[in-house]
Amino acid sequence: MIELDKTDGLWTVTINRPDKANSLTEAMLTELVEIAEAAGAARALILTGRGKVFSAGADLEAAKAGLAVSPLWERLSSAIAALDGITVAALNGTLAGGATGMVLACDLRIAVPTAKFFYPVMKLGFLPQPSDVVRMKALIGPARTKLILMGGQKITAEDALSFGLIDRIVEGEVLHETARALAADTIAARPEIAHGIKAMCQS
Repeated sequence: MIELDKTDGLWTVTINRPDKANSLTEAMLTELVEIAEAAGAARALILTGRGKVFSAGADLEAAKAGLAVSPLWERLSSAIAALDGITVAALNGTLAGGATGMVLACDLRIAVPTAKFFYPVMKLGFLPQPSDVVRMKALIGPARTKLILMGGQKITAEDALSFGLIDRIVEGEVLHETARALAADTIAARPEIAHGIKAMCQS
């Protein structure tokens, strides 16, 4: 249910469980972690999903069994954030819950117009992953972070763009093409130059 394509330095990771809103089981989350931790050889990484939802976060039964507070979420986002190549989240639909962390850890985020963003962790009785709050606050500021995490608001793609939570709204039929185009220059560049620019942007 996690697909991986490796082509010319570009790794494309696709969550493929559309009948369950691409919710993640422990096995799926573990596989995502393993891919991200092995992706040091990738020049670029794209995260996307099948269907109309990017991911609803933890599978309900898995969440009840403890997945909602698993350290795997932090391992996943940390591994993505540590990659030298460019990382792009190509959001084919709504992003919810714990899946937010891997998307926040990406360098760029693009989304279809119908995507919505929410993270109802407080309502469910859990704290968010620590790095999720840090990264969200860095992107959209503390007040808007509280709007999502404490106010329980569902954010539209247009609001997400104006907040700075995503970088571009892209129609679905060109979503993956746009993601690949955003990665193209990094893939073509000398690795030390691409890595150097990314390091400068993060310092």
